[in-house]
Amino acid sequence: MQIKLSGHHVEITPALHDYVHDKLERIERHFDNVTSAQVILSVEKLRHKAEATVYVAGNEIFADAVGEDMYASLDALIDKIDRQIKKHKEKVTDKHRGVKVRDYPEV
Repeated sequence: MQIKLSGHHVEITPALHDYVHDKLERIERHFDNVTSAQVILSVEKLRHKAEATVYVAGNEIFADAVGEDMYASLDALIDKIDRQIKKHKEKVTDKHRGVKVRDYPEV
């Protein structure tokens, strides 16, 4: 999975970079058809905002989270994305046979 990380009014430190990559690996464990992700971290006064757009085969998933701490907002963001990924996976899987309704090409 390709991850594009950018910051608005915030410097992306190596620790923050590694934290985002570690958290996004959790999404790949749940659904293997994730092609790329774009994460934007921004700071506006005392609000730390994290936005992410995750591109899966045939769809894109967007979520954002705002908090007083960047790490807390990243945790909330990953939880939201994870729930949406699980919901998307249930939609494309036939529940009676355990096979995929639509067969995605391997990337």
